[in-house]
Amino acid sequence: MTRARTSPRFPPWLKKRIPTGNAARKVRSILKDLDLDTVCSSAQCPNIAECFHKGQATFLIMGPSCTRRCRFCAVDKGEPAALRPDEPARVAKAVEALGLRHVVVTSVTRDDLPDGGAAHFAATIAAVQNTSSATVEVLVPDFAGCEESIRTVLAAGPDVFNHNVETVPRLYDTVRPEADYARSLGVLRAARRISPNVVTKSGMMVGLGERPGEVEGVMRDLRAAGCRVLTVGQYLAPSARHLPIERFVEPAEFEALEKLASELGFDAASCGPFVRSSYCAEEVFRSCLVGRNDKQG
Repeated sequence: MTRARTSPRFPPWLKKRIPTGNAARKVRSILKDLDLDTVCSSAQCPNIAECFHKGQATFLIMGPSCTRRCRFCAVDKGEPAALRPDEPARVAKAVEALGLRHVVVTSVTRDDLPDGGAAHFAATIAAVQNTSSATVEVLVPDFAGCEESIRTVLAAGPDVFNHNVETVPRLYDTVRPEADYARSLGVLRAARRISPNVVTKSGMMVGLGERPGEVEGVMRDLRAAGCRVLTVGQYLAPSARHLPIERFVEPAEFEALEKLASELGFDAASCGPFVRSSYCAEEVFRSCLVGRNDKQG
């Protein structure tokens, strides 16, 4: 009889206080009234209470169901619904109601759509820009490597173009079997070539079984692709059905990764146990601008 694998005990640095107050209730009310999804809820982000308490949320457009079945992700998998043309306007209304200065918009992967949802991203960027002075960050899927889709998103003028590589290339078949490491690097490379002034950003998880040197290898690949901002966080399994946590990475290792990112030439990097792509995204973006100006000066 085989014993079921038990969840590892979380170390003290992965314990977080949950803030209290009415701010989070206001965020949830606005999202419910406007019928909007967030990756905060869909992906079971450990920072949801903190971010909602700050009046922040990351919008998840094009429905809550993803056409891919990555083994690390809590987002629902299955048959996606039809796009809702009024969704960009509803996102813009939420931005206004929340008073956001920096907006992060992401999506499920929509391999069922000819453009992967690029036009819907562009419409959302335009809606936010037409009603707000907020900077806009998009966290996009790989669009199956279609450069025309990448151009469509960039033509709308986002301030940050983010696409996550998620893990080291050796683990792709296990972690995200329907994705391709070289293709993801190609998305970032194309974005930098098409819009040299856009801030390109990528993120990855650690604790999935990486070997020594593999994370640094990804960092070097990202820099070679023109990526300017990096996020690295601890993988936390959403459920027993997902990939198990292989290792808890200590805070000192994250500090070393952040230092290495600076040495490799990233304009900004955020590395830590609770770091996620959109976590403290405004602060990371402002840090990137300072880093770029320092280099140019």
